[in-house]
Amino acid sequence: MIILQSPRDVLLNPLQSVSGVVERRHTLPILSNVLLEKEGGKLTLVATDIEIQIAATSENVGGDNDGSVTVAAKKLQDILRSLPESAQITLDMEEKRLLLKAGRSRFSLQTLPPQDFPRMTAATGGEEKTFTVTQKNFRQLIGKTQYAMAAQDVRYYLNGLLLIVNGNKLSCAATDSHRLAYNSMDIETDFPKQEMILPRKTVLELNRLLADNDEPLKITGSANQIRFEFGSTILVSKLIDGKFPDYERVIPTNLSLHMFADRQGLHTAMSRVAILTNEKFRGIRVLLEENLLKIIAANAEQEEAQEEIEVEYTGAPLDVGFNVTYLLDVLNNLSGEKVCWSFNDATSSALITMPDNDRFKYVVMPMRI
Repeated sequence: MIILQSPRDVLLNPLQSVSGVVERRHTLPILSNVLLEKEGGKLTLVATDIEIQIAATSENVGGDNDGSVTVAAKKLQDILRSLPESAQITLDMEEKRLLLKAGRSRFSLQTLPPQDFPRMTAATGGEEKTFTVTQKNFRQLIGKTQYAMAAQDVRYYLNGLLLIVNGNKLSCAATDSHRLAYNSMDIETDFPKQEMILPRKTVLELNRLLADNDEPLKITGSANQIRFEFGSTILVSKLIDGKFPDYERVIPTNLSLHMFADRQGLHTAMSRVAILTNEKFRGIRVLLEENLLKIIAANAEQEEAQEEIEVEYTGAPLDVGFNVTYLLDVLNNLSGEKVCWSFNDATSSALITMPDNDRFKYVVMPMRI
């Protein structure tokens, strides 16, 4: 029973879109599989880890019969990638095996029943909010903040990104309690304020899948679920149930000392100094005097690195310590030519902003060196 005949990329492209959520080692074997559904000339691939579900479709697919099957996502992707781009693929069901043929190549893959595949149900209860932005703008919104998310914090609500819809503004904030990144953009809606915490994995998948173009991204949020529709892909994710820290209270105001520097030059200098930091604490000293910035690092082997760069600064001399990773993260994810670094003293939080963008803010705590 031939269920599919198509060029390689008609199958590989949607598979690559959905395979990012597949868990290779899972207590439920079927979660390592991808669901293939063929109906008429339309092929839909679905993958899930219970928390997130991604579906991608291909149109105008050949094959005489309709059908559905689940098969190991990683194996199928590896096989398709290993075949020539020009390969014509045939998928055939034979008892409980999926036969993949391409030219003189033959692969027989184990399957699991499609009816056992755990599909995420649509959100129930509560009012849904739907709005549309461009893929490029949303990708930039989360790209300037997602690196500040915690990775495996016991405070589970920190392992995600806060998305805030308020009136005609869409904002996001991320923090691991040592630093906080905030960014915002305008949207063509007027909603009452709603906060949603997106899981870390959802944010990383969106960052991977969204294109850097002006194609539409439709976002639908509810009390416990969020849905993203773009191109031929639909990503549905559960939301983290928790109370995110008050990010507005964390962002300092009325800072008295301001330094302006070339972003790329600052990043390059810090990258070099970072080589000789303590591997565990990653601390550097930042010494500011009139129009000059010194960056110093030392480690347990008594090795030392120092860089000096010219900056715009006319305030009092300052000597403060920071985790260099937190500084490199923000410098690496911004796009402007200059950054503004604002302080009050060596013991309070510093604020990094972009002179040409008042929507972005990055707060970083100092450390003792």
